[in-house]
Amino acid sequence: MVTLTKQKKSLGVLFIILSAFCFALMSLFVKLSGDLPVFQKVFFRNLIATFLSFFLLLKTKDFSVKKGNVKLLACRIISGMFGIIFNFYAISTMATYSDATILNKLAPFFAVIFSIFILKEKTKWFDWILLVCAFLGAVLIAKPTLNFSQSIPSISAVLGALFAGLAYTIIRRLSFNGERSSAIVFYYSLISTIVFLPIMIITYEPMEEWQLLYLILTGVCACGGQLAVTKAYSYAPAREISVYDYSQVLFAAVLGFFILEELPDYLSFIGYVIIIASAVIRYLISRKNHLHNLK
Repeated sequence: MVTLTKQKKSLGVLFIILSAFCFALMSLFVKLSGDLPVFQKVFFRNLIATFLSFFLLLKTKDFSVKKGNVKLLACRIISGMFGIIFNFYAISTMATYSDATILNKLAPFFAVIFSIFILKEKTKWFDWILLVCAFLGAVLIAKPTLNFSQSIPSISAVLGALFAGLAYTIIRRLSFNGERSSAIVFYYSLISTIVFLPIMIITYEPMEEWQLLYLILTGVCACGGQLAVTKAYSYAPAREISVYDYSQVLFAAVLGFFILEELPDYLSFIGYVIIIASAVIRYLISRKNHLHNLK
C-alpha cells in the first residue's frame, strides 16, 4: 500500500511538471506570435481547448451542469476570461517573459484571500506573512515607476494572477459541489470563445503562416497543460504536489534565455527567489499540519 501511494505521488509530480512545461511553452508561443491583438491570441487558444474538451465530454454523452452550480460556473467563466486577457497582454508586452510567468504565479496567494469569502476558510497568520513576502517579490520584479504607462504590463500580470486566483477558488467550490472538471473546462472554453469572437473579428490583423502556427501551438500546449494538471491531481492531492507547479518559472527562464535571449536582472532574480520560497514554505507548513491532523 505504501509503495502504491509513493508511485501515485511520483506520477502526480511527473504530470504536474509536465503541465508546467506545457504552460511555459504556451507562454513562449504567445510571445513568439508577435505583435497581434490580445483577443486574437486568446481566441485561438480557447478555440482549440473548446474542441478538445468537447470530445472529452462527448465520450460520456453528458453535457449537463448541476442546477445549483450555474451561477458559480458563470463567475468562473468571467473571472477566467479577465485572467487570460490580462495574462496574455502581460506576456506579449513585458520585456522579459519569465517575469510575466512568475507574476502569474501569485494566483495561489490571491486564492488564499478569496477562499476566506467564497469557501469560508480560516486563514493562518503565516498565510498573511507569506502573502506579504510574495507581493514584495512581485514589487522587485515589476519595479513600479511614476511613469504609469511603463508599469501597465506589470500591473496587467498581477491582475491576471488576481483573476486566476479567483477562478481557482471558484473551481474548488464547484468541485466541492460535485461538478465535473471536464464540464467546467468545456463551458469556460466554449463561452469565452463565443464572447471573444466578435471582438477578435473587429480587432483582427492578418497573420503570417508562422504566426498562425504559433497560435495553434499555443492552444495545443494549453490543452496539454490542462490535461496534465487534471491527471496530476487524480494521482495525488494538491497539498502533496502543487509546489512543483513552480517549475514553470524555471522552464520559462531557460526557454527565455536560449530562445528569446532574455536574461532577468538581479532584482527580478531576487523576486523569483522570494516568491518561490514563500510558496515552498507554505507548502511545507500545510503538509506538516495535514500530517499532524492525521495523528
